[in-house]
Amino acid sequence: MSDRLLSVGLDVGTTSTQMVLSELTVENRASPFAVPELEIAQRKILCKSPVHFTPLVGENLVDGGAIRTLVEEEYRKAGISRGQVDTGAIIITGETSRKENARTVLEALSDFAGDFVVATAGPDLESVLAAKGAGAAEYSAQTGETVLHMDIGGGTSNLALIRDGKIVETGCLNVGGRLLKLDRNGAVTYVSPVLEGLCSLKPGNRVDPGQVMETARLLAQALEMAAGLREKTPLLEQLWTKESGPVWPAPPAKVVVSFSGGVADCIGQERNWLEFGDMGPLLGRAIRESRLCTGEFMLGTETIRATVIGAGCHSAQLSGSTVFCQNVAFPLKNVPVVNLTRAQQAEPGQVLSGLLRRQDGIAAVALPGLPSPSYREVAALADALAGAMKGRQVLLCLEQDMAKALGQALALRLGREAEILCIDRVKISEGSYLDVGAPVGPAFPVVVKTLVLEK
Repeated sequence: MSDRLLSVGLDVGTTSTQMVLSELTVENRASPFAVPELEIAQRKILCKSPVHFTPLVGENLVDGGAIRTLVEEEYRKAGISRGQVDTGAIIITGETSRKENARTVLEALSDFAGDFVVATAGPDLESVLAAKGAGAAEYSAQTGETVLHMDIGGGTSNLALIRDGKIVETGCLNVGGRLLKLDRNGAVTYVSPVLEGLCSLKPGNRVDPGQVMETARLLAQALEMAAGLREKTPLLEQLWTKESGPVWPAPPAKVVVSFSGGVADCIGQERNWLEFGDMGPLLGRAIRESRLCTGEFMLGTETIRATVIGAGCHSAQLSGSTVFCQNVAFPLKNVPVVNLTRAQQAEPGQVLSGLLRRQDGIAAVALPGLPSPSYREVAALADALAGAMKGRQVLLCLEQDMAKALGQALALRLGREAEILCIDRVKISEGSYLDVGAPVGPAFPVVVKTLVLEK
């Protein structure tokens, strides 16, 4: 079986807003006599929008109406309607995700991605999307090299450490080109609060390139510390974003440093320092002159478009094919996940009841599952889960391939009216959120993401 999905990716970033339209090819890799095993086999980019400046009202408010108009125009240019879109992701990233009306923007744009993802991205999700969209993960998989990917945008730098094509660590620094804005005459118009104590410049100051380079070199030093190329100082802790958890340990000495994001274009070539009305060109120069570029480094196959291509082409995965679904309306969006350990799975009743009581609405339960379970083991697990989840919508994500058997056992215990979805071959970390789209053949498109909607 081969099926094609039309996917839209939209990235509303600190500096820029852009869209890509992609075609995803889903294929059954199993033999005709085996359980279907669906994979996204090909990702083809059909068109890319121009890079638009993210419309703002003042310094703090994203202009939701202007963004909606922009997206409507890009749909028109691409010759598609919302009804033709099968899947997609609208991701609000960087400092824009912290703006006051980010939630309003999400609501205004939600219907543009068909039946799929609309999210304010936390640093984990943004790091993963950028590393995949820039080709860094693929490069690591093909060469066996360990890669440290840095996606340097307007407000933040998202980091991903990649081994053998797998992203093993993510992090984020408040380092970006739009932390300091300038007018065409070289006067400062904006200084981000994250630069407090690090930059003496104030709005209204007339500056020269040397003054801006002082701040740019300081930000480049923080990136060097994150890469393990400079001894850590309190500067790294100050610029490390709190959403990404504690500062990560230094990466191994031998890594290939990879760059994407708008500032990456300023690493590869010299730009007029006032070209974009911010410190991006000088930050790019500071990085090019830093220790990050004295060893092996490369620019991504995509730079400024890395995150949007990651959103449009690489955000979705497919669940296993032995799934069970009863009375569930799709799409499911922004469903919080509660995780059970292998030990808790053995006696899930009490701990699961406590976890679910803390959730106001629906929640998905992620559990390891059982390798090659017997009927008795499936029945025992269904008994325990049914007792804890009776009267609730049952959403289960299992690592092991047993969703259909467990779902059928739960349906026997909870009745035909119960809402039940069991999917497998999906591993979800603690604190994640889940989107599930309408089925593609026997599988379901799934996106696991980190949200910071409360920020």
